[in-house]
Amino acid sequence: MPVHALPRTTPVEELGGPALRTFFKLAERWQLRIAEQRKLLGDPPESTFYKWKRQQDGVLARDTLERISYLLGIYKALQILFPDPEQADAWLHKPNQAALFGGHSALERMLSGNVGDLYVVRQYLDAQRGWN
Repeated sequence: MPVHALPRTTPVEELGGPALRTFFKLAERWQLRIAEQRKLLGDPPESTFYKWKRQQDGVLARDTLERISYLLGIYKALQILFPDPEQADAWLHKPNQAALFGGHSALERMLSGNVGDLYVVRQYLDAQRGWN
């Protein structure tokens, strides 16, 4: 009987570089200010943030990886909902009348600093595209 290799799992330490590189590309697309980027990442110390930005690598806490994961999900959902990439990227900054946002933008909700708000925005977008 042949022995099948188990799929290799990626240690959390190896995810930092790809996650950070993707985050900084996303931040550029969304035209996020430095303060907004730091808040979305969970408010790392300035020195840590600038090291990440300069090196595009680093070991990230699970909380930071979770935040980046939600942001990537938000990005993906927006790209599906809005075929025009510029419209998809702009949605984040526009006032939204949905009860969840109360007339504020999704970005404002996401900048509360709570990882749960990233989850809520992601969940909202998934519901809009029919993923419940």
